[in-house]
Amino acid sequence: MGEGTTLGKIEVSPRAIASITARAVLSCYGVVGMAAATLRDGIAELLQVDNYHRGIEVRLVEGQIVIDLYVIIEYGTRISEVAHNVMESVKFHVEKALGMPVVEVNVHVQGLRVSNND
Repeated sequence: MGEGTTLGKIEVSPRAIASITARAVLSCYGVVGMAAATLRDGIAELLQVDNYHRGIEVRLVEGQIVIDLYVIIEYGTRISEVAHNVMESVKFHVEKALGMPVVEVNVHVQGLRVSNND
């Protein structure tokens, strides 16, 4: 994912984009955490901070960014509202950081959990 200039070329790795994405996702109300893209025994695995990239897939399609992310949402929240807020936040933060269009942010809700914010 690069942009050419007269001085050279800038490339941003998918892992760096995933890092921006994770911060945007976790700042959204109703998100408990990131989940692995695959379910283990039908149960969503809540990822630790250093593994958030495993819950985010970044692809470049015709010069535009497509992001798939896997989340665990807080039980009792309106899932569609939380997912929509996640989409908007990720799109805004990634486009602001990179100056490239994000055409799709696909939110995959892997599970519901009661948050541990006591």
